[in-house]
Amino acid sequence: MKSKFALLFLALTISLLAQNNIRDKANDEIYSSRQTIITKTVKEVSPAVVGINVTEIREYRDARSFDPIWRFWFGDQLDRVYQQQIKGLGSGAIISDDGYILTNDHVAGNAVTATVTLTDGRKYDAKIVGSDPTSDICLLKIDAKNLPYLKFGNSDDIMIGEWTIAFGNPFGLFDINDKPTVTVGVISNTNMTLSPSSNRYYVNMLQTDAAINPGNSGGPLVNAVGELIGMNTIIAQSNDATKYGLNIGSIGVGFAIPSNKIKRIVQELKTNGKVDRNFWTGLNIITVDENFAKTYSLFTNRGVIINQLTKDSPADKAGLKVEDIIVSLDGNKINNYETFLSYIFEHRTGDTVDVTFIRGEKEMTKTMKLEKTK
Repeated sequence: MKSKFALLFLALTISLLAQNNIRDKANDEIYSSRQTIITKTVKEVSPAVVGINVTEIREYRDARSFDPIWRFWFGDQLDRVYQQQIKGLGSGAIISDDGYILTNDHVAGNAVTATVTLTDGRKYDAKIVGSDPTSDICLLKIDAKNLPYLKFGNSDDIMIGEWTIAFGNPFGLFDINDKPTVTVGVISNTNMTLSPSSNRYYVNMLQTDAAINPGNSGGPLVNAVGELIGMNTIIAQSNDATKYGLNIGSIGVGFAIPSNKIKRIVQELKTNGKVDRNFWTGLNIITVDENFAKTYSLFTNRGVIINQLTKDSPADKAGLKVEDIIVSLDGNKINNYETFLSYIFEHRTGDTVDVTFIRGEKEMTKTMKLEKTK
């Protein structure tokens, strides 16, 4: 009898142990399922993201200096120039183990001091290696070694719809616990050329719906395997927000500078501290729109028309003429004066550019060399 009870007890024990093993295995599987490619990438990339705090000195004049009545009474006294310290913040990405850091020009390009905070809490004073306002790219350097860093991906190989992860310091939240904020989305579009802003030209940008907010500027946009494919730079806002001067943050339309463009400019900044765009064309142009085209019976209602051309200039040597309507540069469609500047400033002194234009009713292409400004 005792042996029967012993056998029954042994069977129950074995059954309970088996059930516990099954439960433990199920829990392990559930836990493992939480670890996705996104969570693994976030863990790997986060240490290479930094917060950036900057101080700028901005000069301004008394607003009354532009009022003729005040100027009549106070004259040159109103011409005094004042200086004001402005604090700012942004994000950045470490791109080498010896401390090169990528950010936007509008974050740190005019900084007199810049402090970089790493995810381990260390803070460093950063120096500006070089900055390019035209492309909105700035390169910083801190005195540190053996740092975690991001590897560049190929932005020409990006697929619309693939996962993207945006890292950064929105609203200064990095300062709370020395960790970047993470948002996830997809690549919504590529090759987006936006309207210039403050003499910065945004050409062939990446569009993402990963939330980008004020303070995210300069932070990395990475793909699902942790490669740097872009730098978070611009957010779109609703018409109602901009109408009333409000800043409501992300509405799911953000833009990043593509990594292949960044790589080229970073190398130029390392070598020269700037990008050489000291060229001229000799062109004076006007935007062609529908009303302009109708008024002058033009063959096209988009592009830019040449209204003046300097003799012996690069444009003159290329064979362009007054009244030619430029419709593309290197195959990139030109809609107006702003897009012409955006694409011309993608070039460097000494480059050649294929100019496609309409003369009368005939479309032609000439090659123009961008000569150094005289």
